[in-house]
Amino acid sequence: MSDVTDLSLDELLVSPQFLYDPYPVLRQLREQDPVHWSDSIGGWILTRYDDMVTTFRAPNQYSNEGRLARAVEYLPAPSRAKLKAFEDHYHTKGLLHSDPPDHTRIRALVTKAFTPRMVEAMRPRIQAMVDTVLDAYQPVGGMDVIRDLAISLPITVVAQILGAPASDHLLFKGWADSLLSFQGVNKPSEAILLHAQEALLEIRAYLAALVKERKREPREDLLSQLVAAESEGDKLSEAELINTCITLLVAGHETTTSLIGNGIYLLLRHQQWDTLRRDPALLAPAIEEILRFESPVARQPRLMKEDTELGGKAIRKGQMVFQMLNAANRDPAYFDGPDKFDVRREKNKHIAFGVGIHFCVGAVLSRVEGTIVFQTMLNRLPGLRLVDERPDWDLHKPNSRMLKTLPVLF
Repeated sequence: MSDVTDLSLDELLVSPQFLYDPYPVLRQLREQDPVHWSDSIGGWILTRYDDMVTTFRAPNQYSNEGRLARAVEYLPAPSRAKLKAFEDHYHTKGLLHSDPPDHTRIRALVTKAFTPRMVEAMRPRIQAMVDTVLDAYQPVGGMDVIRDLAISLPITVVAQILGAPASDHLLFKGWADSLLSFQGVNKPSEAILLHAQEALLEIRAYLAALVKERKREPREDLLSQLVAAESEGDKLSEAELINTCITLLVAGHETTTSLIGNGIYLLLRHQQWDTLRRDPALLAPAIEEILRFESPVARQPRLMKEDTELGGKAIRKGQMVFQMLNAANRDPAYFDGPDKFDVRREKNKHIAFGVGIHFCVGAVLSRVEGTIVFQTMLNRLPGLRLVDERPDWDLHKPNSRMLKTLPVLF
């Protein structure tokens, strides 16, 4: 690299500065070393759109299975022994932790709850939730978008789909933060991993109790459907059921939290709130531009199943590869003026929700929730403005591009 030494670059890639504003470093990597080995992160870093699509479409090489369990492998044996429950969990197959044919089987059971028809049927409930929040805060004259809306809404929606009590949304949020804190780098601290293991044990016990309840009294929810599939034996094991439910509760709300928070911030910061108010037809492309410009999932890890070559580099079986989605979505080979936020952008084939068999199962739901939130706030809060234009990015979850707070005034 010409601008920084390898050592300083490696330190930078795991620094708070990089998490706060990754784009200058990602641009430099994409231009000079698009398939880059990082000792600090513990794997190959990919920054080109084409390489991202290639790796997404080759799960036989770039695997989901066992990728998160790798987080403990660098630890000394005594430390690793303390994390057996963690390692065992992430070696269990589930929606996000499997490849075909297991992934195909599990995904087929889950997608029934997230079809466009099912999601459209949820619109009145989502609208009512948004209205209730705004009814409470409009007389106050302001709110924290993240705390008061962007977290609670998608967690409540996912909980309702799954069949978990919406009143437990703070529990789900705490578990999600703990389980996402170690992801995105391949050498997290022992303390972070132990904290994640504690959350895992808690959420597994919580879900096991719900599963037991649904076996006794099935309801009209996704958990009951999964329990019924598990009872048939060949469709889903109980371990896979629990693993998949954890994914739905944890990952099922993070993307939408990011979309809502990042969207409100970007529209106000880039003076495009009024543009949308004057031309509501721009809302759909605006949502796609939000997803592109600040991709909710910043990076995705993959575990190599076999040796291969990418970008002239020899990538070995057992190594980790990190797909930097926020770099791919600003690749000038695919996006004109990629560092400009523009709700009128026409060519916008972003990959914020992934590509191929691992395309986000909740993408339709996330878009609908975002549409309802933005539409309602545009109608009810025309004078919305930021308290502080400096973004308060959450720097504790490298995988996620998410604001920690977003205070606004009405």
